[in-house]
Order: sequence, then C-alpha cells, then structure tokens
Amino acid sequence: MLAADEFGEVPAAPCCPESGDETKNTDVKSDMNTAAPAGSEQLSQGGSDDALLSYVSAFIEKEVGSDLKSLKTLGKLIEQMTESKVKLEEQVLTISSEIPKRIQSALKDAEESKQLLDEFLEQEAPLFSSISSHLLTAQPWMDDLGAMITQIEEIERHLTYLKWVSQIEELSDFEEVLAQLHWPFISHTQSQTVGGSRPAGTPELYSSLETLFCQLLKLQASDELLTEPKQLPEKYCLPASPPVTLPIQVMLAPLQKRFRYHFRGSRQTNVMSKPEWYLAQVLMWIGNHTQFLDEKIQPILDKVGSAVNARLEFSRGLVMLILEKLASDIPCLLYDDSLFCHLVDEVLLFERELHTVHGYPSTFASCMHILSEETCFQRWLTVERKFALQKMDSMLSSEAAWVSQYKDISDVDEMKVPDCAEVFMTLLLVITDRYKNLPTASRKLQFLELQKDLVDDFRIRLTQVMKEETRAALGFRYCAILNAVNYISAVLADWADNVFFLQLQQAALEVFAENNVLSKLQLGQLASMESSVFDDMINLLERLKLDMLTRQVDHVFREVKDSAKLYKKERWLSLPSQSEQAVMSLSSSACPLLLTLRDRLLQLEQQLCFSLFRIFWQMLAEKLDLYIYQEIILANHFNEGGAAQLQFDMTRNLFPLFSHYCKRPENYFKHVKEACIILNLNIGSALLLKDVLQSVSEHIPATAALNEVGVYKLAQQDVEILLNLRTNWPNTGK
Repeated sequence: MLAADEFGEVPAAPCCPESGDETKNTDVKSDMNTAAPAGSEQLSQGGSDDALLSYVSAFIEKEVGSDLKSLKTLGKLIEQMTESKVKLEEQVLTISSEIPKRIQSALKDAEESKQLLDEFLEQEAPLFSSISSHLLTAQPWMDDLGAMITQIEEIERHLTYLKWVSQIEELSDFEEVLAQLHWPFISHTQSQTVGGSRPAGTPELYSSLETLFCQLLKLQASDELLTEPKQLPEKYCLPASPPVTLPIQVMLAPLQKRFRYHFRGSRQTNVMSKPEWYLAQVLMWIGNHTQFLDEKIQPILDKVGSAVNARLEFSRGLVMLILEKLASDIPCLLYDDSLFCHLVDEVLLFERELHTVHGYPSTFASCMHILSEETCFQRWLTVERKFALQKMDSMLSSEAAWVSQYKDISDVDEMKVPDCAEVFMTLLLVITDRYKNLPTASRKLQFLELQKDLVDDFRIRLTQVMKEETRAALGFRYCAILNAVNYISAVLADWADNVFFLQLQQAALEVFAENNVLSKLQLGQLASMESSVFDDMINLLERLKLDMLTRQVDHVFREVKDSAKLYKKERWLSLPSQSEQAVMSLSSSACPLLLTLRDRLLQLEQQLCFSLFRIFWQMLAEKLDLYIYQEIILANHFNEGGAAQLQFDMTRNLFPLFSHYCKRPENYFKHVKEACIILNLNIGSALLLKDVLQSVSEHIPATAALNEVGVYKLAQQDVEILLNLRTNWPNTGK
C-alpha cells in the first residue's frame, strides 16, 4: 500500500502564466494524467482518510486486481510512482519560485500602466478644450466651405447646362433667322417693311422662325441663366412674375445690349438730367415691334396653346430695363429738387403712355413700384407739397387771381370761379392723376392726406384775405373769395362720389378700423357712404361760406333798415282809402328802401354765382319779412287806406323785386303777406273772424277759419293782434 502523502495535490496554475510556463504546466498535467488513475479528481477534492483509502483501493484493484501474479509488477509500479513524485515535486518547486517574480513583474507593469494612464488623463482635459475651441473657430470656415462647395456644385451643374445650351445654340439658327428679318427694328420704317404688306422674309424663313421659336419655348431655362436684368431688391415690392419666356428673351437680347450701351457708364447719352431719352427710346422700341409681335409671333404662341401675350411679354422685358435704371439713378437725384421733380414728371408721362397706348397691365411691375419705395416716396411727397405751396403763393399773388377767365362767356361762367380757385383745383386734379396708379392703397392714402392738407391751407389763406376785405363785404374781391369757397366745396363733394375716391374711402375704413382711430359711429358712416373722405374739408368750407354769406346779408339788411326809416314812420292811420284815389301808387317813403334793395340784389346777382345768390336772397327775404312784420306792421295802426297802401307796396312793388329769382316770391314773405290779408279783410269778414277767434276755446283751435281766409303761417294770437291794429271798425261796441 502506498502512503497517502506520496501522491499530494497538484498545485494551481499561476494567474498570469507566460508562454513558457504554459508549456511546463501542460507537461505537469500530462504526467499527472499518466500517473494518476481515474478518480484522482476525487482525491484532490476530498481530503478525508476514507476518500484516500477508497482511492488507493481502487487504484490497486485496477493495477493488480485479483490476479496474484500481477503483484510482480508492483515494484515497477512503485518505481514509476516515485519517479512521478520526484518530477512533480521539482515542478512544484520551480513554479513556486517563479510565481512571486511574475506577480511582482505584473504589479510593476500595472503600476506603470496606471501612471501612464494618469498622465494621459491629465493631458486629455486641455487637449479636449483645445480641440473644442478649434472646432468652434473652424465652424464658420466649415460653413463657408460647405456653401462654397454647394456653389461649386451648382456652378458645375450650370456649366453642364451651358454646355448643352451651347450645343443647342450651335444646332439652332434662331438668331440667324432673326438677323435675316433685320431684327431688331430700330426704325418705324423697318418695322413696317417686315411686319406690313411687304414682308422682308420668305415663307420658308417664317416657317423656320416658327419651328425654332417652338423649340426654344419647350426648353426649361434656369432663372439664373436668363439674360433679363437682375432681380431688384425686395424693398421695391415688385409683384411676383415668371421670367420672360426664352425665345422672347433671345429676341430682347440685342435691345438690352443697346440699352445698356447707351444708358449705362460714361456714354454721352447717359445723362441723369435727361430721363426722357431712355424712356422715349423704350416706348419707341415697343411701338416699332408691336405689329410684328402681334402678326408673326402671337399666332405661334396661340398655336401651341400658350397663354403668353407676345407684345406684353416683350414690353415687360423692356420695362425691367427701365426699373433697373431708375433704381440706380434715383438715389443720386433725391436731394436735387429740380432733377428729381423732372424725373418724376417724365416717369409719370411714360407710365401714362405705356398703359393707355400700349395696354400695359397694372398688375405687371412698373415704374410706380420704384417711386413707391419708402425713401423715394417720402421725397416725392415732400417735393409735391413744396411745389404745390409755391404754386398757391404764385396764384394768390397774381393780378388775375380773383378774376374769372370766363367772365365774358355767360353760359360758361355760371360758377363765377376766380382764377386762383380754378388753378388750385386743377392742381389737386393733376396731383390725383399723378398718384392714382400707385400700386398700394396705403401710398394713395398718403397722397390723399397731402391733398386734404393743401385744401385746408388754401382755405386758411382765403380766410385771411377775406378778413382783410370784411369792411367791403359786398366788394368784388369778397364776392370772388366766396365764389372760390363755394366752388372748391362743390368740386370736393362731386369728387366724393367718384369711384376712385370711394375705393380710397374703403381702404381708409380698413386702416381706421385696424388702428381704432374713429368711433363706431364714424366708422358706420364711412361704411354706409353717409360721409366721405372729404367731409372734414367740406364742412369747414361750408361753415366759411355760411359765415361770409351771413356777413353780406347783414350788411345789406342794415342798409335796407336805414333806408326804411321814413317808411317805418308813415302815417298809416290817416291815409286816404283806395276809393278816394284815382290810381294807387307806391308810397314815396318806400322808394329808398326798394331802391336800395333793388341795387344790392342786382349787384350781388352779378358778383355771386347762381347757387350762392339764391341762398343770399332767400336769407335776406327771411330777415326782411320779419323786419317789416315786426317793426312796421306790428308797430302801427292802420285805417282802410293805410292797410290798402301797405298791401299795394308789398304785393305790387316789394314782392316783384324777387320775382326774377322765383315764381312765387310771396311765399318767402309769409308774415307780411298774411298780415296784409288780415288788415285788408272787409268789415264783415273781419267781424266774423274776430267772433270766431273769441268763441273758440284753447282746446279747439281756429285753424280752419284762418285757413279759409288764407292764413297758414300766423298763429291765432298773432291774428288777434292784427285785427286789433285795424281802426276801421263800425261803432257797434265791438
């Protein structure tokens, strides 16, 4: 039997064996596997004696068994086991001496690695910060580089496109066909030759033109590659529009080249003080090519089903040249009032001809968009106001300011408008024509405010002149001022119903509603058209007109009262009856009154316009009616002859003075007329009426009885007073 310690346990392999050690371990394991029988694992794991004994027994049973002859091999077996033990012990000793060294080496390597790692960590923070800073610094460069790369790619695409276009152009003879047709038409005669009854080209040439035009029309051109003028800045608020079609662009190219040659740079034709040169040139080009475009190009477009109008498309391309030119020149002219005003005048003339003669649509980009740019527009308003005020100063200081230029033409001079007022309203009308084609309502409203300011300024000036003439209220100049006020008010009232100003009223309503400028009542009046954009001005003018008319009426009325002093003192109580006179005649004391009245009526009829004079005489008649009734009739007593004389003076002399102005002048003297009726009733009727008036109660008026005798204006108490003014009552106790 072998001792238990002869076998021992197999030592564990080191944690981090090197390659040489691994080989040794492999050998040890091989020897152990050779020497140890099956169940050696149980021996190494179980440390109890029973387990050892069981292992030895099993080992002997396996090697020797029940055959006694096998005992002969026992010595050899022991010898093998001993050798194995020695080898194992040597290996264990060798391994035991090397493990600490390896552990120390591993620890040293780990320490060095840790130290190196710490150094890396210390370097990592500043390196990370440096990298981050560098990335931030480099980011704009990267963005720019990215944009440049994008542009380069875009340019490469364009270059590729241009190569194809170049190849297409090489294959096309479109420009050659145009050249054979002598395109462009610089003179009107040339356009007549090509487009008129004597065509310059053969049918084959026009067939080629149609074919090539259609081919170019099918090409999808890139916006950046078109030869039309560059896009203007957004501040001009041009309406969105597609680029001009490619074949029209090709046709425009030589004209665009000519325009830039003559009106750009240092050429003698490029003069800022002569905008009419390039404006007239473009209009001439449009006119020269209209017939050819309508007769030769438009049918091609119609044939392919295109909605493009050849003439308008051609005009649009040329107008863009004008817009580009104006956008370039205007900043240089802003502060030279003379040049700027001349430019605006010429541009407006150009716009008028462009729209009226050539049918250029208002929806297309036009010169008015350039003039509507904020800086230019405000300068335009300032200059417009300045020149308008200068014109007003000039017209009011003119010797003919208060004279009507139609004074010798009676059927034309109904309004008797002085020259200054007519020139002023013409000025306002011209201003309206100048701004009515502006593209936005807000700009038009600003011009409308300018017009209203000018009207108010002119009204103030008229008021100042009127105050200087107050002492001569019936004088020529005072009447001329009144006619001017009336004319301006009438014209503004007429303009208020004009479609253009009604549209502005609607636009103003929207602005006021957004800004809460007006009350709900005012907004409602504007919306229902009960008021107009000129109402404030009209009300002020009407107030001034009424004030001036009142002054004139008062002036004449004072003269009439002065001339009526003798008539007022007439002995109405002792005048002879009508039967005692052969013929009734006007009271001599009434002559000054009627002469004064007649002269003033004739004077003012000649100096005031019809509508003003009508208001004047009606106001005067109203005052005169009350004056005669209160100061003459109610202040006296009348016998039969006095009543008859009063009635004769009124109905046969006073009333007829006004019969030239109305059919029934007595209706404007109701107090006097009805007083004469009461005073001249025969005795019987007067007594009956007096009894009726005394018998009626407060609740039963005597209206029917008064109406029966022709009294409608006077009250019952007034009639009773008049009856008591009669002295021809019979002695009946009544």
